[in-house]
Amino acid sequence: MSANAEVQQPTPPPVNKKKRSRKVALLVLTGIFIIIAIAYLIYWFLVLRHFQDTDDAYVAGNQVQIMAQVSGSVTDVNFDSTDYVKKGDTLVVLDPTDAEQAFERAKTALANSVRQTHQLIINSKQYQANVTLRQTQLNQVQADLKRRVVLGQVDAIGREELQHAHDAVDSAKAQLEVAVQQLNANQAMVLNTPVDQQPQVLQAAAQVRDAWLALQRTKIVSPVDGYVSRRSVQVGQQINTATALMAVVPATNVWVDANFKETQLANMRIGQSATVVSDIYGDDVVYHGKVVGMDMGTGGAFSLLPAQNATGNWIKVVQRLPVRIELDANEVKQHPLRIGLSTLVTVDTQNLDGLILSDKVRTTPLYQTSALTLNLAPVDAIINDVINANAG
Repeated sequence: MSANAEVQQPTPPPVNKKKRSRKVALLVLTGIFIIIAIAYLIYWFLVLRHFQDTDDAYVAGNQVQIMAQVSGSVTDVNFDSTDYVKKGDTLVVLDPTDAEQAFERAKTALANSVRQTHQLIINSKQYQANVTLRQTQLNQVQADLKRRVVLGQVDAIGREELQHAHDAVDSAKAQLEVAVQQLNANQAMVLNTPVDQQPQVLQAAAQVRDAWLALQRTKIVSPVDGYVSRRSVQVGQQINTATALMAVVPATNVWVDANFKETQLANMRIGQSATVVSDIYGDDVVYHGKVVGMDMGTGGAFSLLPAQNATGNWIKVVQRLPVRIELDANEVKQHPLRIGLSTLVTVDTQNLDGLILSDKVRTTPLYQTSALTLNLAPVDAIINDVINANAG
């Protein structure tokens, strides 16, 4: 071996690069998780903590109960459950025979009343003529008495004849008084009022209107646009004014009753925005709305058998309060909802400017319908015809 040859030193063991890289990766991953957690905490503090949500929420709406305004037997049922109807459509028809007969009787009673009243007016003229006659007779006997008094002073007539003259004057005065009272009594009945304004005629005319209204109400109409639900009426059924026939449910004017826990209501105010997701459409359809009010009691307080919390075996249960969410009408029109559907409601409680309870009083009706209001012009024309035909 050469002397110039270098002595070979042993090399140190290589560093475990795989272990070092794993440590670095864990540190980096831990740092990322810490950053994500801090970011989430900041996001929760600034945004998420202001949102309250519940899945104990259901679609609610108006259920217009259809009932008859008169009793009768059903002859026609024009619509079934799920059918669409418009305001004023005839839903059910009752047998009109009894109502038609009652209407005819009312018209006959009106004609009799007009004739009797017309007779009273004619009697007034007769009584007036009788008063004039009695006054003339009184004037005659008074003149006769005057002449007989003069003759009696010179004994030209007997005392008996003079007394008869006095009696004739007294009798004529009494007859005149009777005629005047008969005229006054008849005048009290008519009071120079036209026939169509006499109380008896007005009462009979009102009965004609009542009978006509009962006849028109044998056709039961829908007060609103909507869909028929829970039809129970059948052809041939005898119904009265307390019989529920069916319900009409409008597709519009629906809302959501969201039952929030009492621990979620501290920052909830009227006017706060809300989003609603229904189970029927899923997350693809999001409704936007706002809080319009909170109920004045929990569901348990208004239940048929409210909880007796004073009992010895009381267990505290977190209560829920219904919160009404008004939905955007255009969104509901594009994606119709049905009463009772489940929803998920989220309310943004960041804006605290609204009221907890409403302090405004409604100045206009919440809902109105003109479908049940009947125009009385046709029956008024019938009444005028009856009066003119019997007034003479």
